[in-house]
Amino acid sequence: MHVLISEFMDAPAVDALRQRFDVRYAPDLVEQRDALLQAARQADGLIVRNRSQVDAALLAAAPRLRAVGRLGVGLDNIDLPGCAARGIQVVPATGANARAVAEYVIGTLLALLRGAYASTTDVAAGRWPRTALSQGLEAHGRTLGVVGFGGIGQLTARLAAGLGMRVIGCDAALPATHPAWTETGATPLPLDAVLTQADAVTLHVPLNADTRHLLDAARLQRMRPGAILINTSRGGIVDEAALAAALRAGHLRGAALDVFDQEPLPAGGPLADAPNLILTPHIAGLTQEANTRVSDMVAAGVTIALTGGAR
Repeated sequence: MHVLISEFMDAPAVDALRQRFDVRYAPDLVEQRDALLQAARQADGLIVRNRSQVDAALLAAAPRLRAVGRLGVGLDNIDLPGCAARGIQVVPATGANARAVAEYVIGTLLALLRGAYASTTDVAAGRWPRTALSQGLEAHGRTLGVVGFGGIGQLTARLAAGLGMRVIGCDAALPATHPAWTETGATPLPLDAVLTQADAVTLHVPLNADTRHLLDAARLQRMRPGAILINTSRGGIVDEAALAAALRAGHLRGAALDVFDQEPLPAGGPLADAPNLILTPHIAGLTQEANTRVSDMVAAGVTIALTGGAR
């Protein structure tokens, strides 16, 4: 059986797959759509990250396909109904990068609250912006709003509670009686209540018709003046132009975006030169440890899917 890998995967996991299958590891295929479709013709298993589109055209080009491994948790780049109709098993790395994402959220939250870590050039040049940077904020006693209370949202809530933050959250799929709320000490509230009460809001929801531009101009205006927004889920959930406007108007203290409506982010867009904004290239879930966990989990899952668990 043949396994095709079209994006980066940890080398030991690739080697483990090679012990069982004929493997083509070609992470450059994500940039070569026609070549990807051609290569998929021989694939029994396909392993992708978030940029390879496993859509109807790819499924039609891959008649032998039996398993799709997703090196991550978001599945919006995979035609799930099409896979189900063909009996193709989809194997996400559920939970494997939760720690990396949760730590990214807390790290950017602390950086944006303090507002002091972009002063290296000034200090090294002999300038001394001590007065200007002396009004940073502490996380302790502030309120974090978690929109989407799955595994990553729950772990983020636990880390925030460890800093002495109050945690509130919302999740349409998680009733207020679910034990996750009491186990994390978080309070479930409607979305608008989360936005109006939270000093910082972090997003952990999938991208679909209901969540596209969930944070639009109107909802951004409902956020508390001086609040912070962090998005590590999917870019289309935040209206980027509206966010830039809210930052430039001073309504929000800051924001951190790891995901964008279009990736790579085009130059010269509305986010360019917006103040108090941290931009990273979809790496919140990527650490050395998370890469290992994600790759190992997907390699094991694809192996089971293709062999029926046979050793």
